[in-house]
Amino acid sequence: MKISITMLRSIFLNNIVYYVAGFSAVFFAASYFWPDLRLIGQLILVLLLLCLLADLAFVYSNKNGVIARRETGERFSMGDENQVTLILQNRYGFTIKLFVIDEIPLQFQVRDWMRLVQLPSNSSHELIYTLKPLGRGAYTFHDINAYAQAPLGFVKRRFIFPAEEVVKVYPSYMQMRRYQLLAISNRLQELGVRKVRRIGHSMEFEQIKEYVRGDDYRTINWKATARKDALMVNNFTDERSQQIYCLLNKGRVMKMPFNGLSLLDHAINATLVLSNVALVKQDRAGLICFEKDVDIFLPADKKPTQMNQVLETLYRQETRFLEPDLEKLFSVIRNRISTRSLLVLFTNYESMESLQREMPALKKIARYHLLMVVFFENTELRSMVEKKAGSLEEIYIKTIADKFTYEKKLMVKELQKNGIISILTSPENLTVNTVNKYLELKTRLSI
Repeated sequence: MKISITMLRSIFLNNIVYYVAGFSAVFFAASYFWPDLRLIGQLILVLLLLCLLADLAFVYSNKNGVIARRETGERFSMGDENQVTLILQNRYGFTIKLFVIDEIPLQFQVRDWMRLVQLPSNSSHELIYTLKPLGRGAYTFHDINAYAQAPLGFVKRRFIFPAEEVVKVYPSYMQMRRYQLLAISNRLQELGVRKVRRIGHSMEFEQIKEYVRGDDYRTINWKATARKDALMVNNFTDERSQQIYCLLNKGRVMKMPFNGLSLLDHAINATLVLSNVALVKQDRAGLICFEKDVDIFLPADKKPTQMNQVLETLYRQETRFLEPDLEKLFSVIRNRISTRSLLVLFTNYESMESLQREMPALKKIARYHLLMVVFFENTELRSMVEKKAGSLEEIYIKTIADKFTYEKKLMVKELQKNGIISILTSPENLTVNTVNKYLELKTRLSI
């Protein structure tokens, strides 16, 4: 067997080699006092060398003894578990233990990723694991490293498979699809979205479709049911399409983290879901992203490509987390949105003073449109309030936390007093609460 530098670099000795060599060293040391033990030490070394040569012959008996490749989706969903599959193949004529190290993107900061797989001879195996990205952007996978252990367990041979690929992480389209499927079949309540009773029938006939769970049984078309021998219902749509704009504040106040995601990323995920539900409900969805300036203005529409435009726009959003300018936002809204629309503003306030600074601009916007302000409850403060105080210092902390929690509730009342709809929500309930309020407004009010 010809030994090359590349071959030497791919050889890794297991710990058992060092243990056996150390054991033989004990006999050599003891041979200074008992010379007969030297022969035993030499015999152990010879056996070790023979085992090493046998294992090397096994693992290098096939140049391509192991094959590995990676399968991922074209894109990942932010904040969700995304599946990655490694397809491993053993081409040796014996069973091997395979230690697999996949070089996952550095954004995950995982330094000890390794999996152990036992592969019978001439067999394949799919190694499946999941990754949960906590930020948007391009994630780069690198090579796959596979260490095949020889039958005797003394040597491992490393295989390196070039597998560099870039996967884009988009806002949570998995969550968007769940809401879309349930919205189509009128089963949004399964995700916590409340049913809101519609008063009257300001709806027009669209089509006859097969009954699915959640459909109003009062709309059953008995004649079509008799013809098809299956329950059929009349499907109605709203008489007019309304405009829904999501206003996304990318400023400093949205930098606070929660469950690994910033408030901005939570708002982006909720914006994606709300826009999709609005399109399913035959409304026109638009998007405005702003910081110090208004960076993005996507006109409201319900064309088939609108959802892709929203998704791509949200994916590209970057921020310097500066202070937002709501006066510029009002100027853009006043000039570019001509008809009365529902404007859903995702932002955050931590004090009454910060709300009062922006109240004049909010009141101007609310004069021409139906404005709904969505801001976040501080869940850390809530846990402090609910925690029982055990010392004088904890009493002080609990009192201050209770003050800030109460101030958040005052902000809700202040907004309502000025004719502005408000939602105070925890980040994990943001999407459900926002969709609930949208459906309530859609069924009860005329924008």
